[in-house]
Amino acid sequence: MSSPRRRRPALPLTLSAAALLVPLATACSSSDGSGDSADGQRLRVVMAFPPAQAMSPYGDDAVTLSRLAVIEGLTTLDRNGDARPALATSWKRDNDRTWTFTLRDAAFQDGEKVGAADVARSLRAAEEASPKPRVLSDTRLDVTTPDARTVRISTRTPDPLLPQRLANPSLTILSEGAYKGGRVNPAGHATGPFTLTKVNGALSATLQRNDSYWGDKAKAPGVDVKFVADGTARANALRTKTVDVAEYVPISQASLLGDGLVHEFPSARTNGLSLNTRHGVFADPAMRAAAREAIDSAALVKGVYEGRADTAKGLLGPGVPWAAAERTAPTGRAKAAGRAEVAKTKQIVLATYTNRPELPEVATVVQQQLTARGFTVKQVVRDYAQLEADALAGKYDAFIQARNTLLDTADPVSYLASDFTCDGSFNISQLCDERVDAAVDKAAGLADTTARHRAETAAEAGILGTDALVPLLHERFVQGYDDSRVHGVSLDPMERTLITADTRVG
Repeated sequence: MSSPRRRRPALPLTLSAAALLVPLATACSSSDGSGDSADGQRLRVVMAFPPAQAMSPYGDDAVTLSRLAVIEGLTTLDRNGDARPALATSWKRDNDRTWTFTLRDAAFQDGEKVGAADVARSLRAAEEASPKPRVLSDTRLDVTTPDARTVRISTRTPDPLLPQRLANPSLTILSEGAYKGGRVNPAGHATGPFTLTKVNGALSATLQRNDSYWGDKAKAPGVDVKFVADGTARANALRTKTVDVAEYVPISQASLLGDGLVHEFPSARTNGLSLNTRHGVFADPAMRAAAREAIDSAALVKGVYEGRADTAKGLLGPGVPWAAAERTAPTGRAKAAGRAEVAKTKQIVLATYTNRPELPEVATVVQQQLTARGFTVKQVVRDYAQLEADALAGKYDAFIQARNTLLDTADPVSYLASDFTCDGSFNISQLCDERVDAAVDKAAGLADTTARHRAETAAEAGILGTDALVPLLHERFVQGYDDSRVHGVSLDPMERTLITADTRVG
């Protein structure tokens, strides 16, 4: 299993939203090249999650880099989750385990040409990274270079999703200069429309247009980024026009901002209650079943999300459009313990994080629902950086998280593998069930899309049958920008893109 990712602490949440706007405005107007250009076209962006690993591509920072259009892989994904050319112009499947990719004529941001050796180096570095990226938790890549423009990639087992897998931000291609001093530094060594030129810890970052980009050049000369965990502060920055784009506007602020500033769209994100199947109260399947029966999804959608979410249907929500038609009922569920039996158990610890502002409210309602069932509940609510390592180590009885089910390969099989199998790298519920492992393995090996989808929903049914995770609701994304003056923002259900080469002010 991969080691847990670590985040640096975000700005103190005890500060008022108004106080946070002062450093936000200052960072976006500094004199080191990160301020507005003469034509006023630099983008000012506030994001919810600070860098966790100094912008290493092997954790969640890779998604941040992708959302800021800094990095690229061999492939990219279209709206349907199908692989499309990026640094590779074409590919073909040689046999069930081997694919050949042809590279385009492109240059890194440091001026070096992209070649097969660079691709091999980057993919091997991802394989050897610690922690290993989640996208590689269920496979291994062996890379050879028949010539300077061709890369041959083999997998340990048949992998029909390899082209989609290679679009994952953690499998970005970087130049040789990125791999120095025992760490990976993408600043100036990637290929995207924007070059990362400066990172100010967990506070801010500066991007400049990559004028040597192989595709359409960025319409904005640069991007000034501020990381602010406080959702109200992000919304206020948008309201006061301190920023042009605000990532993840809190639901509580959406109606205050109005339709011209908030843009809501379906997502592949499911909010769930992970129950510790290995230790404590929820090691008993009957107690997990009791917790599941206690949850009222509709009350969460109405009370916390003001109707801007969908009630839980399973692990895979509306952002996975084929799931509803293929879904089958959960199998093998235990009989729920009664209230009197539940009341005899020891106190459980329910944890969640502040970076998504609705989650503490969700935790409060879930605590009330569990208490009504007889559980005694203690809450732990902190910045995500302070929780994840303990969550992955199984130190909480229950953990509420918002999880994108398509993030790794645009197909849920990688999510099912990383979150619910014995060797999964993000298995917060500590689930280890050989039937679940077998079902996920079966889905992963199927090349036919329809057959794989059916196998994935069968695996979903098996996972739900264990009550290792109780689905709470399916989120809708709310991104903030003034659509009368800001254009080209990507509203991506898979969360991989936000700022693009086409994003601009005016």
